[in-house]
Amino acid sequence: MILIADSGSTKTAWRVLDTQGEAGQAHTVGFNPYYQNTAEIAQTLQESLLPQLTSYGSPQEIHFYGAGCSAPDKKAIVAAALSSLFPAADVQVHHDLEAAARALCGHQEGIACILGTGSNTCLYDGKQIVQNVPNLGFILGDEGSGGYMGKLLVQAFLNLEMPTDVHQAFMDRYNTNRDEIVDHVYSKPYPNRYMATYAKFLFDHQQHPFIHGLITKCFSDFFEKTVVKYPDYQHKETHFVGSIAFYFKDILLAVAKQYGIAVGKILESPIAGLSLYHQQNLPV
Repeated sequence: MILIADSGSTKTAWRVLDTQGEAGQAHTVGFNPYYQNTAEIAQTLQESLLPQLTSYGSPQEIHFYGAGCSAPDKKAIVAAALSSLFPAADVQVHHDLEAAARALCGHQEGIACILGTGSNTCLYDGKQIVQNVPNLGFILGDEGSGGYMGKLLVQAFLNLEMPTDVHQAFMDRYNTNRDEIVDHVYSKPYPNRYMATYAKFLFDHQQHPFIHGLITKCFSDFFEKTVVKYPDYQHKETHFVGSIAFYFKDILLAVAKQYGIAVGKILESPIAGLSLYHQQNLPV
């Protein structure tokens, strides 16, 4: 039996695979080793995951794909937590970018992109990631993400650049002000998550020319800063995973066309693609 996890900072999707394919699923909160230690992760797994797995037995392999799991020391934090609960399992911890690459590209070459709360990209050769344009995070980058999209919207609001009707709609929905926004961004944790909540407003008003322009700029900035920097990018399929790519796909496709980018898959979540990827490695 194989246990697979796709974990963001807010939620984790789990899949159980046996020789017949997918046998079950579970859901827990998300994990990020930058914000949680081994003991905290293990306790949460003990309380929320194990009760959902009682009918499946113990896994022989665990593949955990998670946000914040790129550096070896961060991977070790998560691996230790999983090993404490499943001591007989072969535990492998992977970065969420590898989850995107495997889910989107399978065993084929391509450019894999994450467009969710944050953003990231890589060039994948069908076996491994061979190039990654650096992701500078929420403060310095994250173009194309929900956090970046929300930041563009809030900047327009605070700088009095919104048309009157959009400004009124924004105030009717949020009834906020500069001090409240600045406090969320500079004094409270997860400012990227806070900014990403405004993506819902953008989605609801995407037909408005001003909002459509903000979304278009978000994706243009993303392509300019990342995808066009990969060699021969116009002759490779570029795939996307994440809520922003999925729900704004019409505008994403239009902007991609302007850059001559051949778009392949657009998935809301990588977990189904990951299940398919690992099913191919199960014994017959």
